[in-house]
Amino acid sequence: MSQHTIEERVIALAALYQATALVQQVARSGQVESEPFRRSIESILVTDAKNSAEIYGGIEGVAYGLKALTQQTASKNPQDVEITRYALSLMHLERKLGKHPELQQRLGQGIENVITQAEHFSSTHENVIANLGGLYSDTISTIPPKIMIDGEQGHLNNPANANKVRALLLAGMRAVILWRQCGGNRFQLLFQRKKLLATAQALLSNLSLPEDRSA
Repeated sequence: MSQHTIEERVIALAALYQATALVQQVARSGQVESEPFRRSIESILVTDAKNSAEIYGGIEGVAYGLKALTQQTASKNPQDVEITRYALSLMHLERKLGKHPELQQRLGQGIENVITQAEHFSSTHENVIANLGGLYSDTISTIPPKIMIDGEQGHLNNPANANKVRALLLAGMRAVILWRQCGGNRFQLLFQRKKLLATAQALLSNLSLPEDRSA
């Protein structure tokens, strides 16, 4: 296994953790970090890229996810298991999605429609997020079991927040598919934990260098 391959997988895994960490943020606070949110949403709309990093506009596009990933994998008993639970649930659903070609086709067509819509609005415009949320509901959410989101009901019952959560879950699914395409599987999460963690920490360290030098 080459270092490049490991980096590709870690970027995809970080993208998954970024999406699920942002889901938790919306559910708990009704707010979301705008830049990682934009990067996650835009990844859904990228259908042709040379590598994993390009999907997120560079490795910095998953910096938020790299931090979440390192926090979750640095300990066998992470303080906050919610984010990992969402991530593993999406991995489980992704395997089931593979057995539903009609849903995959509907998902692909829906994303093409949203890409066209996003050209007229911004990628994070409420109409775009609503369509992505609806697409998740009409496709992935129909596959049991549904992912149960914990949070403040006042935030979750807000339609705009509900759309953000579903759109982020769709971004998470995009990341899981990328993870699989890079050769990732659940066994690696168990048996290559140290290698994945070390790679994530190295990527984070490289991202921090420009800030450290200018300080």
